[in-house]
Amino acid sequence: MENDDRHVQPPGSILLAATPIGDIRDASPRFVRALGEAQVVAAEDTRRLLALAKRLDVRINGRLLSLHDHNEGERAAQVVSMAEGGARVLIVSDAGMPTVSDPGYRVVCRAVEVAVPVSALPGPSAPVTALAVSGLPSDRFSFEGFLPRKDGEARRHLTSVASMPHTLIFFEAAKRLNETLVRMADVLGGHRRAVVCRELTKTHEEVLRGELTQLMAQTRGEVLGEITIVVEGARGVCDAQDHVGAVLALVAEGMRLKEAAAEVAEATGARKNDLYKAALARRDKEM
Repeated sequence: MENDDRHVQPPGSILLAATPIGDIRDASPRFVRALGEAQVVAAEDTRRLLALAKRLDVRINGRLLSLHDHNEGERAAQVVSMAEGGARVLIVSDAGMPTVSDPGYRVVCRAVEVAVPVSALPGPSAPVTALAVSGLPSDRFSFEGFLPRKDGEARRHLTSVASMPHTLIFFEAAKRLNETLVRMADVLGGHRRAVVCRELTKTHEEVLRGELTQLMAQTRGEVLGEITIVVEGARGVCDAQDHVGAVLALVAEGMRLKEAAAEVAEATGARKNDLYKAALARRDKEM
C-alpha cells in the first residue's frame, strides 16, 4: 500500500474530531495525525487534551484555544475567522463528538453562514454506543441529552416525550441518576424498560437492564462515572396510571388538576378523564 502524503484536512476548513469516551485505543490514526497537523486546536478542556495527546504520544504543534459552553458564543467568530484565513482548525470535546451535548454547535453555525467548509472525523459516541449495547430497538431513536435540573422542568420535558414510540437516550450526572430514574418512572411509567450504561469502554464498564422501578432500586446507593440512560419508546396502549406522577407534579407547581390532566393527556395519548380520576384518587389517598 502506498503512503498517503495528503493532510487529514485541507487548509481553510474546520474539522470536528471525535475523542475516545474511555479507552484511548479507540483514537483513530487519522485523529492522531489531525492533532499534529492542525494549525489551530479548539478544545473543551485544554489540560485534558494535552494529557490525551501525551498518552497518544503526539505533539500538538498548532495554536491551542479553549472552547467551552461559557465562551463559545464570543469565541465562535474568532475560530471561524482563523479558518477563513486559511488555517486548519480542529475542534475537540472532552469525550465523543463535538456538538453532541458538547461545544462546537455555534462554531458550525457561524461557519455555515460564511461558507467555511466543515467536516467530521468520526469516532466514539456515547449515545450510539449505549444504544448498541442496550438491547432496545435501534431503528428509530431520539437523543435528548441532559434533562433540566429543576424538577418541574425535567418532568415537563419527560411528559413531552412520553408518547414517542421510538427509543430515548439521555445523559445524566452520576449524583442525579437515581432521582432522574424516579422522575422517569413517575412520568413515563415504572414498567417501561430501560438500560443504565456506566463508564462505557472503560475498565469498570457496567450495564444495568430492567424496568425503571427496578433500576431505581439498583441505583439508590453511591454511583460513580459517566452515565447514559436508554429508555424504550411508548407502547401501544397508554395506561393512565403510568402518568399520574406527571399530573401531580404539574399540580404541585400550581396548575389546576383538570388542566394538568389535559396537558399530560395531550402529550402522552392517555385519556384525560382517566388521568383526572387516577390523579384525584392518588392525591386523596396521600392526603
